[in-house]
Amino acid sequence: MRDFHPDDDFATPEEYVPQTTPDDFDPGLPNQLLDFVLRSEPAVVDTDLFAVMKKRRSTRKFSDKPVETVKIDKIIAAADTAPTAGNYQGFEIFYVKNPEKKKLLVDACNKQPYVDSPVVLVFCKNPSRVKLDFPEYILKKFAIQDATLAAGYSQLAAQALGLSSIWIGMFDEQKVMDVIGTDLVPSSVLCIGYPKQTKFPKPRRNLKDLVHVVW
Repeated sequence: MRDFHPDDDFATPEEYVPQTTPDDFDPGLPNQLLDFVLRSEPAVVDTDLFAVMKKRRSTRKFSDKPVETVKIDKIIAAADTAPTAGNYQGFEIFYVKNPEKKKLLVDACNKQPYVDSPVVLVFCKNPSRVKLDFPEYILKKFAIQDATLAAGYSQLAAQALGLSSIWIGMFDEQKVMDVIGTDLVPSSVLCIGYPKQTKFPKPRRNLKDLVHVVW
């Protein structure tokens, strides 16, 4: 995959290829590449899922330290494991590498400066992939659910790998679409990197107030 060139303002996104692939890679074998990436090094920093959930915090100050490509591969692969409607995976991921495009995304995302983070993933809805016999508005609902779950899985994977992230939901949809060169509507922008400092847990609602039991 070649990097975007600054002069390619709205170039068509290129195909994503993980840093390493199996020697016997066969595009016709389902899940072969996904399984390979998930099993490859580096090992996760934290293998306790509940500890990962507890430690995850929204980070707005990232270190300049680059995120290793193998970790990015795992984060993207994690999104591919998320549950989706009918297993049709009604979403797409745009991995923004070009610095100039990141600056444009800052403007598109209500001028939130942390959008210019080491890793920026834009999750977009793609209801055309959902081949279920339902009205269009239902397929769009499935697509946003698919994209949301995928981004959530990526967030947890990033935390498990010793990284931090922040979920961006405030943005101008059309501006984001123009920057990444697509007609697919974005659902979220996920910014990932090494945090400048560790953040402590924030108070949450008491579970007794959160959960409503229906008999």
